[in-house]
Amino acid sequence: MGTPYLQILAGAELGRKHPITADRMVLGRHPDCDIVLDSAAVSRQHAAMLRVNGDYYVEDLGSRNGTFLNGQLVQGRQLLEHGDRLRICDLTLEFFAEIPATASLASPLGPAADLAPALLIDDDAITRTSTITSRLDVSASQGGVRLSVRPEVKLKALLEITQSLSKTLLLDEVLPRLLDGLFKIFVQADRGFIVLRSPRDGALIPKAVKHRRPGHDDSRLSRTIINKVMESKMAILSADAASDERFDMSQSIVEFRIRSMMCAPIVNGDGEVLGVIQVDTLDQRSRFQEDDLEVLAGVALQAAIAIDNATLHAQAIRQQQVQRDLELAQKVQQSMLPVAPAAVEGYCFFDFYRAAREVGGDYYDYVELPDGRIAVVVADVSGKGISAALLMARLSSDVRYCLASAPNPATAIRRLNAGMARSAWEDRFVTMVMAVLDPREHVATIVNAGHMPPILRTADKKAIDVGGDQSGLPLGVIDDFEFEQVSVELEAGSFLTLYTDGISEAMNPAGDIYGLERIHQQVAAPIASVSDLGRHILEDVKQFVGDRSQSDDMCLACFGRELEPNKKPGSTTAAKKK
Repeated sequence: MGTPYLQILAGAELGRKHPITADRMVLGRHPDCDIVLDSAAVSRQHAAMLRVNGDYYVEDLGSRNGTFLNGQLVQGRQLLEHGDRLRICDLTLEFFAEIPATASLASPLGPAADLAPALLIDDDAITRTSTITSRLDVSASQGGVRLSVRPEVKLKALLEITQSLSKTLLLDEVLPRLLDGLFKIFVQADRGFIVLRSPRDGALIPKAVKHRRPGHDDSRLSRTIINKVMESKMAILSADAASDERFDMSQSIVEFRIRSMMCAPIVNGDGEVLGVIQVDTLDQRSRFQEDDLEVLAGVALQAAIAIDNATLHAQAIRQQQVQRDLELAQKVQQSMLPVAPAAVEGYCFFDFYRAAREVGGDYYDYVELPDGRIAVVVADVSGKGISAALLMARLSSDVRYCLASAPNPATAIRRLNAGMARSAWEDRFVTMVMAVLDPREHVATIVNAGHMPPILRTADKKAIDVGGDQSGLPLGVIDDFEFEQVSVELEAGSFLTLYTDGISEAMNPAGDIYGLERIHQQVAAPIASVSDLGRHILEDVKQFVGDRSQSDDMCLACFGRELEPNKKPGSTTAAKKK
């Protein structure tokens, strides 16, 4: 029995498998969870998988939207059976109690087309007599094959293969070199094959073929014997394959007049069968012996190591390519953000943006309008990474268009929301707050789409949430939602602070959240300027978080009206609905 796992059947990361490797594993949205579920509707710590006396249970952790087992709400601790399905918000996961030993491969092998002109023949004959003279169990870990005879042959084989394979880390070069080494060791071999299992669908793919005799290039293989070797993890030797009824239906055996053959499984250190190595001969005077089978089994272990190394190398190359792409995406995303704070006479602006990964889903912008007004926009796309960054890029253009074509901020947000809802971004949505500043009237008009309310720091140093009661739904939820706008007068010395939850929900090493109350305390601190206020908030967040790594994108935008010379601060300004 292998490791139990959960596989995602519906929702983000479709098809991904999550092995259950501990007695308690927490599922949730927070990156510290054992199984991270990338959906905004999932609670930070949503549910737990439990292993008790060999049985597996699921338990809801007081989640906001509940956990369902086979359609029924989970209450308390409930037993899991193989094939049970869990529904967590928009995600569906199936519980598998075991993984077949040959179900997966460490990494992709790629297509076999044009690499090996071999053909697997289905030959499910009923065995009545067999000339198989030796079997060797290679299901143990690496190094489990004991070559007890002819140690000089073992040494020669391992040295030949090791030296050959150490010269390259490319799979397409590793496998032909391995066959070259085998043909030097087994001088009687006429054909050699390496067949690997595809990690995508489990199909058997001939990856390397070698023939010794010109004109004898038949490359048909017995699928039955390969399957039996892989299933049993046993290397086999047939003294006279041509007369062995096990191979009755195989034209590759009968027509090619094979007299002796060996087939050994390629088993890696995790016990996974990656494929097989097969060699065979026509010369009945030079049949393979038991000693040869032991050598081939030992070479198959070396092959498993070489394949794993080549696979890891290929993964590293792909990772480097992905990293380069992410670095480019980061540069592109940075180019979409303002290069400097806005400049408006009598007003000061401050902004900060830092993604949790190479690219992020937080967004801010300054949009200058034709009548001298300027919009300050802060938004947070649900999720993180590439998908969130793509939606953020879409926002950067749509926001400008809607603001330029709408008569007021509420209408602009309504049009933006309708466009997002029609685009069907699956479970993605956006929270946004927009403050349109009219510097002539000293009024900021605010529209809130499911975001934290902006904080007004009044001239007499009070911190007040603005427009919380008029907050609407996030963008992309309901296409015809009517948003409201609220206006606030800005006295000299009053500031507005807009931010994302990467700041309010920043966590310290103990798991405590920074919180809204602490932000209000910093906004109300005796700070003289907008830039000082922004730096003061960020420094306080930094001290609170300590050495804990950033888990969410952070965005902060502050702007306010400068104090006029020799003028004392006025009284608190009240917000009013338009």
